[in-house]
Amino acid sequence: MKFLAAIGRTTLGFIAAIGRITIFAGQTLSHLLRGPFYLRELAIAFLNIGWLSLPVVGLTSLFTGGALALQIYAGGARFNAEAVVPQIVAIGMVRELGPVLVGLMIAARVTSSIAAEIATMKVTEQIDALVTLSTHTMKYLTVPRVLAATLVVPALVAVGDVIGVFGGYAVATGTLGFNPAAYIRNTVDFLEFRDVMSSLAKGAVFGFIAALMGCYYGMNSGRGAQGVGRATKGSVEAAAVLILAANFVLTGVMFSL
Repeated sequence: MKFLAAIGRTTLGFIAAIGRITIFAGQTLSHLLRGPFYLRELAIAFLNIGWLSLPVVGLTSLFTGGALALQIYAGGARFNAEAVVPQIVAIGMVRELGPVLVGLMIAARVTSSIAAEIATMKVTEQIDALVTLSTHTMKYLTVPRVLAATLVVPALVAVGDVIGVFGGYAVATGTLGFNPAAYIRNTVDFLEFRDVMSSLAKGAVFGFIAALMGCYYGMNSGRGAQGVGRATKGSVEAAAVLILAANFVLTGVMFSL
C-alpha cells in the first residue's frame, strides 16, 4: 500500500504541476494583449535571446549538418544510394534537426539564464520592490521575455537551417566529391514550402516554451542559493522535455495531413 500511495502522490503532483504551468501560460497569453508594454525590457530580451545566441546556434548547426552528411553517405554506400545526401541533409535539417537543436540550445542558454535571473531577483526581494512600486511583475518580467523568444527563435531556426545545410554542402563537396552546383540544385528542388513553414512554426512554439519555463521556475523558486539552483535546473529539464514532446506532436500534426 505504501508503494501505491507513493505512486499516487507522484501522479497527483505531476498533474498539479501541469495545471500550474497551464494557468501561468494562460495568464501570460492574456497579458500579451494588454498594456502597459515595457519596450526597453523587450529590446533587451531581443538582444539576449536573439543576437547573443547566434554563435552557439551557428556552430551547433554547422557541425550537425556536416556530421549528418557523413553519416548519410556512409549509410547510403551500403545500398549504392550515396546520391541522396543533399536531399536527406536538407529535409533532416529543415524539418527536424534544425528546429529541435535550436530549441534545445535556447533551453540550455536562455531558459537557464531567465530562471536564474528572476529567481535571484526573488531571493534578493527585487520582485517585492517591483510590487511596492505598483509594477505588474508578469508584465515587466515574463511578457517581454516570452514575446521576444516567440518572435526571435524562428529567425534563429532559419539561420540554423541555412548553416546546417551549408555544413552538409561543405563536407559533401569538400570531402565526399559531390558537384557543388548539382548539390545546391538537388537541395533547392527537394525542399517544399511547407517544410520551411513547419520549421519556423516549430521555432515559435519552442521559443515560447523555453522562455515560459524560465519565467515560471524563476517566479516560483525557493529562497536562498539552493532555491535558485533548483529553479535553474528544473527550468532547463522541463523546457527540454516539453520541446521534444511538442516536436513530436507538431510533426504528427503537420506531416500526417
